[in-house]
Amino acid sequence: MDIVKRYAPHLAYVVSEPDRGVYDAMNKGIALASGEVIGLLNADDIYAHDGVLTRIAEAFKTETLDAVFADAVFVSPEDPLQVVRRYSSARFRPDRISWGWMPAHPTLFVRRSLFERFGPFNPEYRIAGDFEWVARVFSSPGIHYRYLPEEFVRMRTGGISTGGWRNTLLLNREVLRACRENGIPTNWLKILSKYPAKLLEFLNK
Repeated sequence: MDIVKRYAPHLAYVVSEPDRGVYDAMNKGIALASGEVIGLLNADDIYAHDGVLTRIAEAFKTETLDAVFADAVFVSPEDPLQVVRRYSSARFRPDRISWGWMPAHPTLFVRRSLFERFGPFNPEYRIAGDFEWVARVFSSPGIHYRYLPEEFVRMRTGGISTGGWRNTLLLNREVLRACRENGIPTNWLKILSKYPAKLLEFLNK
């Protein structure tokens, strides 16, 4: 909070209070947002360059889109210039949700109307609430989106989704649950089959 207070003149709202987890906190932010397009940047994540928000605004202005997303890189907690892994959102398509694929969440910008139509994040999820929301929205027909083959976000490793094998197990359990709750046929084999491709992300850094 001491750091946040130093930037108070540049912030519209600051809310610091108990919540029911990360997705409950995100829902509070979404409820306070006043813009037509909403994006979420997590703690310890940074935009890759100063032009990211301009690129997002241009994409929404030039096309009739519901969502825009791009690539992210995982970086060392000590050195944001040291790339550990690259996450390409190019792999995502709605028909690949059943395999556990989604866009890199901090690069995903969506129109407010999607939250109004499909609802906020489900705070009952601990790790895969963003995946559940993507499954809920993108499995519906008529969602217009655009993938930009650019690096938008640098994410420091060590967050909740990269916090060891227990979190990985919980993540995949919640991915399986999210698919089933949204009527998307899947199974453990399909969900786990994405990991060879994920291993390549460490080699293509």
